[in-house]
Amino acid sequence: MNFVRRGILFVISSPSGAGKTTLARKLAEGHKLDFSVSYTTRAPRPGEKHREDYNFVSNDEFSRMVEAQEFAEWAFVHGNRYGTTIATVDQAIEQGKDTLFDIDYQGGRQIRQKWPTDSVLCFILPPSIEELERRLRQRATDSAETIARRLAMAHKELFHYSEYAYLVVNDQLEKAYDELRSIYVAERCARVRNEPLAQALLSEAAARFG
Repeated sequence: MNFVRRGILFVISSPSGAGKTTLARKLAEGHKLDFSVSYTTRAPRPGEKHREDYNFVSNDEFSRMVEAQEFAEWAFVHGNRYGTTIATVDQAIEQGKDTLFDIDYQGGRQIRQKWPTDSVLCFILPPSIEELERRLRQRATDSAETIARRLAMAHKELFHYSEYAYLVVNDQLEKAYDELRSIYVAERCARVRNEPLAQALLSEAAARFG
């Protein structure tokens, strides 16, 4: 019996510094999930590769894609634009590929609105604002002004936790990862994603046993 389970759009969001990227990478490696490769107008950071980490495009090209309505979601984040194309998402769902989205609440909201039954939204919370600030300073990659701006943005982002189905507190990395992984595994078994198989089995049983 040929059956392709619909792919999951697994969205992970958090305030900057809460650890969503670290958790997302662990989940991708542990379960062979494909990252959604976003388009962005920001410049590549050292070590980043075009088409692997991001699709790096000019502001003009990004604007053209917005006008052509090619994006499933896009948003301004810290002065740059990021977006995911509709074609990429539709193809992944139909092929049964689970896709990981490391995006902010604006992008998560747009994904949920366009694909309400295919998306799973998880919000990563820091254990405290004090710890969030410590992590941002520990990076030693941002200026004091940038850190202050990220903390102010974190306050705004925390207001949107209620738009997410799952909340994971990233106090201890391994514990947070276990919780996130459990959510993903459970969602793979959700009826909405596997019902076509159950229906096909019912039809096969009816044909065989009457």
